[in-house]
Amino acid sequence: MAAVGERQISYDARGLAEPVAEAPRTAVVDADGVATFDARDLTTRTINLELRRLLYEEGVDEVVVQNPQGRHSLGVGILRRCKIRFEGSLGYFACGIIDGPEIHITGRVGWSACENMMSGVVVVDGNGGSLTGAAMRGGDLVVKGRVGARTGIDQKGGTIIIGGSVGSMTGFMMQRGRQIICGDAGAGLGDSMYDGTIYVAGKVKSLGIDCVPGEWTDADTELVERKFRIYGLGSPPEFQKFVCGKVLYNYDSLEPSEKKLVI
Repeated sequence: MAAVGERQISYDARGLAEPVAEAPRTAVVDADGVATFDARDLTTRTINLELRRLLYEEGVDEVVVQNPQGRHSLGVGILRRCKIRFEGSLGYFACGIIDGPEIHITGRVGWSACENMMSGVVVVDGNGGSLTGAAMRGGDLVVKGRVGARTGIDQKGGTIIIGGSVGSMTGFMMQRGRQIICGDAGAGLGDSMYDGTIYVAGKVKSLGIDCVPGEWTDADTELVERKFRIYGLGSPPEFQKFVCGKVLYNYDSLEPSEKKLVI
């Protein structure tokens, strides 16, 4: 139990309590303007409150969060340009709904990292869980290790770069954007994708519905080499390119019928 005023507020590790939590104000800002605070004894909500206090109230542009200890939903909803470094691993829904920040995670991440990411850069040194980059709209997401199933599900833009292998149904219902996979891909790659491009360096267990090999162009070479150069990934391996076969493109023929039903 934690005392807040005259009330006792119980701590729930899932982050469902602490309705009146306040930022702990434990961060130290050095001479270069970099703020650092230790999250070891803080809860999910107080970590996020301290982060937002520094970025929005204090106007700090660079924050280092030590010992996040795999807590869920950290670094979410940051809608400004800044730099954030998490020294350790994060849990589920890390850095979701962000627009602008450059984030470096020195450990690994759980399910749904960077879901609905709008812009910015996130680099993860370790592995990622399933649903990495779900519904991502823009920016670059780099996971240097492996990731689970349904990576980039419903991806609407941006670039996802995976240093290792990916699980099944990666690129499911992909609408736009790019995925650069340096390892193998599981079954159902690009299933029901409508647009976008998937590059795979390793073996593909099977392609999903309407995902077909694409023709390699100079633009593909430029993109891959540029991304590898930006993130210090060395020389790129040889990739296969996969795109949408557009067999499922039937909206134009269905739309008139749907309009008649509405009328």
